Amino acid sequence: MFVVGLTGGIGSGKSAAADEFARLGAGVVDTDAIAHELTQKGGAAVPEVEKVFGKEFIVAGAMDRKKMRDHVFADPAAKRKLERLLHPVIREESARRIAAAKSPYVVHVVPLLIESADYRRRVNRVLVIDAPEEVQVARVRERSRLSEHEVRAIMRTQVSRAERLAAADDVIDNGGSRDALRKQVAALHQKYLQFASP
Repeated sequence: MFVVGLTGGIGSGKSAAADEFARLGAGVVDTDAIAHELTQKGGAAVPEVEKVFGKEFIVAGAMDRKKMRDHVFADPAAKRKLERLLHPVIREESARRIAAAKSPYVVHVVPLLIESADYRRRVNRVLVIDAPEEVQVARVRERSRLSEHEVRAIMRTQVSRAERLAAADDVIDNGGSRDALRKQVAALHQKYLQFASP
C-alpha cells in the first residue's frame, strides 16, 4: 500500500486537508482519531490510563483530555509515560487500518510524524501542511478557546516549522482559503495516484 504521511503543526489544517483527500477517494487513517477512540468511554486504553495515572484522570468512563493535557505539558516525565502507553496501540491499530484499506493509496495523518525516529520507514512520502504561525494560533484559539500563550506553548513542544519543511517531500501552503487548499490537494491526489499505480 502506498502511504502518504500527512503532518503539520497544530492549527495548520491537517484535518481539512485529510478531508479533501478522502473526498477524492484516498483512504485516511488518522492517529488523533484513533487516540480519541482509545481514550473515550469504553476505549481500550482507559483501564491502563486509570492504572498509570489514577482515577482523577477518568471522567464518566473516559480519559479527561483537558486534565491530561495540562498534566503532561507541565511534566515531561508524565508525557513520556502517556506516550509509552498510547503510541504502541495507536501504531498497531494504524497498521491494521492501512493494511485493510481498499483505496488506491492511504493518507496517514500523524501530527508528530517528524518527531518519531523511524517515520521514514513507515511512509512513502511526507506531506507537510504548512501555515504561518499567526494563522495557526488564530485557528486553534477559534476552535479550542485556548489562550495565545497556551497555543504557543504547544507549538514549542513540536518540531520547528523549518525542520518540518526540511523533512517534506511535498508541501501544501494552507495559509489561504479552503478553495486554495482544495486545488493543491487535487494536484497532489493525481500525483499520488500515479505513484501508487503498479
